[in-house]
Amino acid sequence: MRSLPTILFAISLLLGVGARADERANEPNQVHKAHAIAMHGEPEYGPDFTHFDYLNPDAPKGGFVRLSSSGTFDSFNRYIPKGAAVGIGYQTLMLDGEDEAFTQYGLIAESVEWPEDRSWVIFNLRPEARWHDGVPITADDVIYSLATLREKGLPQFRFYYSSVASVEKEGPRRVKFTFSGAVNRELPLIVGQLPIMPKHYWEAEGRDFSKTTLEPPLTSGPYRISDFEAGRFIELERVKDFWGEDLPVNRGRNNFDRMRIDFYRDETVVREALKAGDIDVFSEYSAKDWALSYNVPAVRDGWLIKEKFEDHSSGGMQAYFMNTRRAKFQDWRVRRAMAYAYDFKWVNKNLYYGQYEQPNSYFYGTELAASGLPTGEELDVLERFRGRVPEEVFTTPYFMPDTDGSGWSRANLKTAFKLLADAGWEVRDLQLVHVETGEPLRIEILTAQKSLERVILPYIRNLKRLGIDARLTVVDTSQYINRLREFDFDLTISSSSQSLSPGNEQREFWGSAAADQPDSRNLAGIKDPVVDELIDIVIAAPDRESLVARTRALDRVLLWGHYTVPNLAAPFDRYVFWNMFGQPEKTPVRGTSTSFWWVDPVKAEALRTRRQPPS
Repeated sequence: MRSLPTILFAISLLLGVGARADERANEPNQVHKAHAIAMHGEPEYGPDFTHFDYLNPDAPKGGFVRLSSSGTFDSFNRYIPKGAAVGIGYQTLMLDGEDEAFTQYGLIAESVEWPEDRSWVIFNLRPEARWHDGVPITADDVIYSLATLREKGLPQFRFYYSSVASVEKEGPRRVKFTFSGAVNRELPLIVGQLPIMPKHYWEAEGRDFSKTTLEPPLTSGPYRISDFEAGRFIELERVKDFWGEDLPVNRGRNNFDRMRIDFYRDETVVREALKAGDIDVFSEYSAKDWALSYNVPAVRDGWLIKEKFEDHSSGGMQAYFMNTRRAKFQDWRVRRAMAYAYDFKWVNKNLYYGQYEQPNSYFYGTELAASGLPTGEELDVLERFRGRVPEEVFTTPYFMPDTDGSGWSRANLKTAFKLLADAGWEVRDLQLVHVETGEPLRIEILTAQKSLERVILPYIRNLKRLGIDARLTVVDTSQYINRLREFDFDLTISSSSQSLSPGNEQREFWGSAAADQPDSRNLAGIKDPVVDELIDIVIAAPDRESLVARTRALDRVLLWGHYTVPNLAAPFDRYVFWNMFGQPEKTPVRGTSTSFWWVDPVKAEALRTRRQPPS
C-alpha cells in the first residue's frame, strides 16, 4: 500500500521535506524492542503495567447475559466476501489501547521489534499462546494468516496489507515482516492488527477458507461457540483455561461466563424483548425510540437503565453516500444540489428530538477535522494542488446549507435548481430531465433498516419538489449487503467511522484503487488523483502535528468534492440495560463496551427477586 519511490520523491519535493529525509538516511537505524508500540510518541502504559485504567482488574467472572443482533446469519467465516457472517473473531498479534490515539500492546505477541525507519517489524509470540485444541500458536500460523487473507479474504485485506513485501519465519515463535515503498510509521501497527488463524485447522481435509461455513471455527480467544441455530441464535461460553486470561491487556475484560445472542429481523421487536426481560442490554441507535419507547415502569423505577456513554473515538459522521460510479452523480453540481435539498434542522427537531448535530467533517468532533481556512502546514500541503482542487478549498470554510427548519427551504431549493440547471438538467412536464438526452433524473435510496423510512421520506419529498424521481427501497439484510458489495445503489445511508490516527485505511475509504474493488468501503466511488496523493501524504506523516495538519487537508478536499450529504453525528453511545451490571469508573476515549462490564451478583439477585430498589 506504499507509493513507488518516484512518487515518494515527488511528494517529498512538494512538501519540502527532502532535506529532512536525507538527514534521517544518515542517522543510525536504531532497533527498538518493547512490549508496545505507538504511532507517535510513547505508549501511555509502561512495560510493567498490570491493567488498563479503563478496566476493573477485580471484576468478578460469571453470569449469563442475553444480547441481540439484527438480521440473520448463514456463516461463521467473517473474513470472506460471502454470506451473512457472524461469530467469534480471531485474536490479533497486538491489542489497541482504548484511551490512546493509536497504540498497541502485546496480545499473541509478547514483544515487538522495529528499526527507526519502521521498514520492518518482528513479533515474538508468547510461548503460552495456544488454540483451543491445545496446539501452540506459531510463526507458521502468522505467515499462513497473511497469505490466506490477502488471497481469499475480504478485499480490504489486500489493500490493508499490500505494503508487506515479505514475511519470514525466524524461529518457531518469531516472525519478521518487511515493508515496501515509502516510509510509513503505521505499517508495524497495521500488521499488529492481523487476525491470526490456525493453519493446521484450515488446511485439514475438507475445509476451504474461501467458502461459508456453519462449523464453529477453531479459535484462541476467551470464548467459544457452544450452541447455535442458523439465523436464530448463538451461545458463547467462556473458555475456563484461556491462556491469555491474566495478561495485562485482558485483566478486567471478558467477564461473562455465558452469552446468548438472539437474532431479530425487526428492531421494534428487539426493544419489546428488552422491556419484557428477554434481553439484558441493547445499544440504542434510534433517537426517536430513545425519547419515546422506554416510558415504562421498569425505567421509572430504576430497574431498566438508560445511559449515555461518551465516545470520542470515531470522529466521522452518518451521511447519505452518493454513488459517483453512476453517471448522474459524476457532476459535483448535482451532488451539491442534493445537499441543498436536505433540511437537517427540521429532521433533528421533528424526528431526532434535538439529540444530534450536523457534521461538517469526515473527522467531526476531533482535532483532525478541517475548520476555518487552511493555515500552516495544512496550507503548505494544499498549495501544491492549487488548480487541481476547487478554489473554495482556499477561500471558503466548508459548510452544509443552513435552513429555516421548515422542512423545505424555498431559498435552498432555488439554489439546488440553479446547480442542477448549470449541470445540464431542466424541468419538463414537472419532471427533471437531462437537456440533451431527455432522460429523467431517477434516484433510489437503498436501506435495510425499515426504521429509517421516516427519516428518508422527508428528504425524498424535497427531491421530488425539484422534479427528481426519488424513491426508497427497503431490502433484507442479505440483499442489502450483496448490493453494497456490487455497488448496486444510487444513495445509501452509511457511517464513515474514523480512526484517531488515520493511515492506510484511508485508501480503502477514498482511494481510486478501492473504487472498483467489490466490497470495498469506498461507497462513493471516489477516483481522484489528488485524494490519492493526499492519502499518501497523510500516511507519511512523521509526527502527530504533521498527521493532524495533513488529515485536515485531506478532509477539506473530500468535503469540497461533495460526495456525501452529512446526516448526523453524536459524541456518545446510548445503552439501555437491566440493572444487573457493574461498570468501570472510567470510560475510555473510544467509548464503553459490554466486554468491559460484569454481572454484579448483588444487583442481579435484587433484579431477579425485585426485593429492594437498585443502587
